[in-house]
Amino acid sequence: MTGSGIGGAGQGILSAGVVIAVSLLYVALLFALAFMSDRRARSGRPGLLASPIVYTLSIAVYCTSWTFYGAVGTASRSGLEFLPIYLGPTVVFIGWWTVLRKLVRISKTHRITSIADFISSRYGKSGRLSVVVTLFAVVGTTPYIALQLKAVAATFLAVSQVNPAEGAPGSLLTDTAFWVAACMALFAIIFGTRNVGADEHHPGIVAAIAFESLVKLVALISVGLLVVLVLGPGADGVYARGAARGEELSYLWTFDAEVAPRWLAVFFLSGAAIICLPRQFQVAVVEIENERHLATAAWLFPLYLFLISLFVIPIALAGLMLLPSHSNPDLFVLNVPIATGHDWLALLAFIGGFSSATSMVIVASIALSIMLSNHVIMPVVFGLQPTQDRVGVGLRGQILWVRRFSIVAIFSLALIYYRISAPDALASIGLISFTGVAQFLPALLGGLYWRGATERGALTGLLAGFGVWAYTSLLPPLLSSGASAPGLLELGPWGLGFLRPQALFGAAGWDPLVHALFWSYVANIGGYVAVSLCTRPGPLERLQNALFIDAFRQLPGDDARAWQRSATAEDLYNLTERILGRERAYRVFSDYATSRAGARLDLEADAALIAHVERVLAGSVGAASARVLISGVTKGETISLDEVIGILDETQQVIEYSHRLEAQSQELERTAGELRRANEQLKRLDKLKDDFVSRVSHELRTPMTSIRAISELLLQYDDIPEDRKSRSIETIAKESQRLSRLLDEILDLASMTEGAVAFSITEVDVAEVLQEALAAVQAYAEQRGVVIEANLGEEAATAQVDRGRLTQVFVNLLSNAIKFNDKADAYVRVSLSKDGGTIRCRFADNGPGIPEADRELIFSKFTRSSSVATSTAKGSGLGLTISQEIMHHFGGRIALTTSEGNGATFTVTLPVPQAAQ
Repeated sequence: MTGSGIGGAGQGILSAGVVIAVSLLYVALLFALAFMSDRRARSGRPGLLASPIVYTLSIAVYCTSWTFYGAVGTASRSGLEFLPIYLGPTVVFIGWWTVLRKLVRISKTHRITSIADFISSRYGKSGRLSVVVTLFAVVGTTPYIALQLKAVAATFLAVSQVNPAEGAPGSLLTDTAFWVAACMALFAIIFGTRNVGADEHHPGIVAAIAFESLVKLVALISVGLLVVLVLGPGADGVYARGAARGEELSYLWTFDAEVAPRWLAVFFLSGAAIICLPRQFQVAVVEIENERHLATAAWLFPLYLFLISLFVIPIALAGLMLLPSHSNPDLFVLNVPIATGHDWLALLAFIGGFSSATSMVIVASIALSIMLSNHVIMPVVFGLQPTQDRVGVGLRGQILWVRRFSIVAIFSLALIYYRISAPDALASIGLISFTGVAQFLPALLGGLYWRGATERGALTGLLAGFGVWAYTSLLPPLLSSGASAPGLLELGPWGLGFLRPQALFGAAGWDPLVHALFWSYVANIGGYVAVSLCTRPGPLERLQNALFIDAFRQLPGDDARAWQRSATAEDLYNLTERILGRERAYRVFSDYATSRAGARLDLEADAALIAHVERVLAGSVGAASARVLISGVTKGETISLDEVIGILDETQQVIEYSHRLEAQSQELERTAGELRRANEQLKRLDKLKDDFVSRVSHELRTPMTSIRAISELLLQYDDIPEDRKSRSIETIAKESQRLSRLLDEILDLASMTEGAVAFSITEVDVAEVLQEALAAVQAYAEQRGVVIEANLGEEAATAQVDRGRLTQVFVNLLSNAIKFNDKADAYVRVSLSKDGGTIRCRFADNGPGIPEADRELIFSKFTRSSSVATSTAKGSGLGLTISQEIMHHFGGRIALTTSEGNGATFTVTLPVPQAAQ
């Protein structure tokens, strides 16, 4: 977080002895916790250590002392500008956790030890790229470590009874920061350099970091609750008191659009930092026990950030209202409890800030020491040794001592920077460091998803980006503090104004952070993309390209296929033993033999064993150094371009096959949906068919039963009166006609469907046919009390049809409209019109209408509308089906055009013959 530097504390309230004693007890607790955690992990009983909760809390090392104190300081000065420092990581873990999952998968497969190892491995295990990333990480992180030491020293003065002037850095042995650094260096050496395998977990470190994350969360929430209780009651009371100050404090909860560019820059940088900071990569990617822990961290880590930022604004309000105007906002977390007389709460806040600082310093020093050892120092050692000595000389002890020396060196550099830097130079060092490590992001993400990215492109982008970052971010604070060439800021180098560090290429008036981020990324991404497009990756780069980009599609051992090299198993074993020790080397080879079903390891090693040993060694000395070591004991080491191309082709085939499967799956889903709909339709039609068969059986049985009963009566009794005999014979005749009509309809429909009906097509006047149909049903309409209104027009309308069949269609429609209309004012309106080449006959009634569910089925063979199914009117349900078949033969159609609650309208359309148009 940004601020004006930590210092200028008010008068302390606890003696220095008490503060030192509590701090030492806390450090002793951390040592004890780390020892017990290491012991449980080694005994095979990790317990909570292997839980996703501990993993998530370890990621909270992101919240350093500058975040712990500086968030309140930033809120006091700039209001909501503190929020993006928490929102960036939140968005990454909620929306980008798949990217984190890919980073973890690749790192576990290839035994990645650090972010430098990751980037160098992706680009052909490039040694020079790993050196560049390591040195830039040290440059960007060491000042940030110095800031943590300065924060601890300054807050110690604030909470103890030591005058700030007296506590200013004097001799080294009286400097609080020196003793803090010494304790933390000792802790990092004891628990961070116990194993050579840097890809192995550090359970003691992780447990201590997780515990410290809880401590700083509890401390900050405790101070927040104090504020709510003192200034409240409740959070509403706090804000009400702030609002009572009017415009003076309104900036705390309002957003100024003018700071939007800086706000977005901080948001982006904090999101990049959660991946690119060496310490974050160490805890989030290297230390993770199980890939599935990311699913928990995706919601639990954002929740942690929410809780730790919950009381930032209330604490800032309390500081501004309770403390003198000259008080340092960065120390409000400590000074608010002091001002309200809560001595031990102030001490708890100090321990919370102390936890924030120590956790960051410990993890950062371990991560940087691994990078320095694997990518800078040990490659030099390997290069100075003759090839034959790399196997014979014990290297395990050398590696451990190099890492310990690296930790001491890192703390020494941080102390030097802390003691010689001006307070103002540290004011924005947090975000300056974020901008520096964010230069890793293009090469990192590009390596995960861009096949065209090359080692030269990544190297060019990093060099250009870090160069511009150093020029625009690191140089201005040094120049403004009185260093040489002060005119460089105002005039630019050699008087070239467009090259001024804070107004590059005329970008004057920009926020310094936005300015540095923009131009460094222009240089970084521009160099990365341009050089990658102009260069071609080598065979090893292409192999690593495939293994990283297609990490979720590759099988273990794919990299071994591409190498053409040989070595004796004895040489490989000796090399492994010298680096990892006898016990670990034996376990490596025995586990390999077990996994390969008892493969013999006493003869020439195959490519798979060589690749396996290289991956194991990479976890201890880095991918680039492991390749150098393996090269010393292998013969004829080349990489087969054909095999690389084969792997790439296989991968592409897998991708294409996956795409085809996805497309087929979607097609199957669509087909399955259509089949479901068709099946539902068939079920409904089947039910309708059953209903129809039952109805037809009933219709056939009714007249037959009547005929049979009357016939038996006539045969049984001879003395039946003549008039009754006549009525019985008449009934038999009517029922026989009814039965004949039903059978004729069924046979007629079957014949039409099969095309066996002969139609007599002639040119007829449709109006005349319609008049005949109206005359045929007139008596029936009068009997039913239905009024028929006809409007046939005066324009001639002729069509090529079978006159009798067309009459049948019209009569059927008119009969249905009359038969099923039981309204008191029932009517049927018939109209005839001609529109160009089409004749339209409309039959509209005010009956019960056709329900929407039946509209698509009323023309089916076995259907009657549910609205007339209970009607007393009789019908077989075949009339509309037969009429539709007839119209199809005429080249016309019959359709239900409207159907509402007060009736239905059927429209018959016929084509006009060409000669009549």
